Amino acid sequence: MKPPGIHARLLVTAFLIISVTSFSLGYMGVKMFHEFVRQRFDERFAFLARYLALNAELGILIDQRVMLGQLADNLLAEQDVVRVEIFNRSGDRLAHAEKHLPGPLSEVSVPVRLKASSEESQAFGWGGMPAAIDDRDPVIGDVRITYSASQIRSMLAAITVRFVVSTAGLTALCLVIFFFISRSMVAPLTRLSQIARKIGAGEVWLRTATEGPPETREVSIAFNAMLDSLQRHREAVEKANQEMARQNLLAEMGKFSMMIAHEIKNPLSIIKSSFDVLRKDPFSDANPVIIGYIDEEIRRINSLIEDFLSFAKPSKPAFRIADANQMLKDCLERFMRMPAAQNMTVDVFIPEGTCLSYLDPDLCRRAVDNILKNAAEACGEEGAIRVTAQCLEECWQVEIADDGEGIADDALRKIFDPFFTTRAKGTGLGLAYTAQVIGAHGGRIAAENRKTGGAVFIIEIPREPKMIDLPVSGEVKE
Repeated sequence: MKPPGIHARLLVTAFLIISVTSFSLGYMGVKMFHEFVRQRFDERFAFLARYLALNAELGILIDQRVMLGQLADNLLAEQDVVRVEIFNRSGDRLAHAEKHLPGPLSEVSVPVRLKASSEESQAFGWGGMPAAIDDRDPVIGDVRITYSASQIRSMLAAITVRFVVSTAGLTALCLVIFFFISRSMVAPLTRLSQIARKIGAGEVWLRTATEGPPETREVSIAFNAMLDSLQRHREAVEKANQEMARQNLLAEMGKFSMMIAHEIKNPLSIIKSSFDVLRKDPFSDANPVIIGYIDEEIRRINSLIEDFLSFAKPSKPAFRIADANQMLKDCLERFMRMPAAQNMTVDVFIPEGTCLSYLDPDLCRRAVDNILKNAAEACGEEGAIRVTAQCLEECWQVEIADDGEGIADDALRKIFDPFFTTRAKGTGLGLAYTAQVIGAHGGRIAAENRKTGGAVFIIEIPREPKMIDLPVSGEVKE
């Protein structure tokens, strides 16, 4: 999954910060507001209770229940008051008024204290008690007011909902504002990345616009300067590469010319010497032998030129389904008829079945012939060569081993390089041509030394570079 970009990360961060901050402050604000309103609400009824206690003092002293009842009824008319009760000192209820309101209910109780002077108090009796009232206990009664908190709770709930909606709206507004601010900040970076992708796709002449905030403008200027510098370095590198390629080409041409001159010089010398002999005595008995030398050297020159042309302009493989095992048997059969192989021991291990593979048999025969010829030269006229083939699921593999002196470590790394040879006679193109053919088939060729002595060449050619329809009845398509 693609990770979120800078714009998305800024929006998420801003949303979390604004939301947490707004709702945290809102929660504390609403809680403080609730406590304040509830405190004022409770204080209001406490004030009403004190006011009733003050007015009920005389009624309690003279036991005037009708007056106390009127006070209770008047107070019951107040909003949220559910019940009003007035008691004397003995706990007898002197007045009572009540109405029905939904809960929850709360109650406030205030004692009625005697505030008159002691001389005035002695003018009243106290329910059969002595006329004198103890100054240490001036409480003559009690008023109780029961009230409902349903309306205040409904009001607080409505205020809370409005606050939440307002906070959410403010948060959304802040996010919208921050969205445009963030987009204006990220837009230059987005354009910069688009320009970078186009430049990576090959449009190296593009440059980004130097606009926007100072920071992004500085980045754009630095980016354009970097592109200009890279362009200059690229042109310098291309010029250097062209010069290097030209020098390498001249060096290869010089090496190629020296190889041709060296390889052709000896046959030409022999041909010239033979013609000098013929010129001196055209009717000599040795003339047929001299003519044979001339013919042999001409064929040698022709073979050298063919090798050079084959490597310089390789043929494109003509892929078809062929039996790789049979192709290898044909190569070995021709090799065994060569004079150099008459006294050699050749051990062959090729499976009896067919190994149908997608290849060019002609090019592969020439590649294998080069390996066999190289092995024969390495182990001498009385050496031994071992050829092992395997038909694997994904590739056809063949190993050609000899019992010669092996390959030097420094030569092992360069053995497939063109013009590399360790022999006095040779162009160094045989193994290079073989590697070229195997590479054109998508295969692999490697050379290594055997622990028992000699060298081994390993060739692997894919059997199915692509899906092919194999012939039926073991037929090989040619």
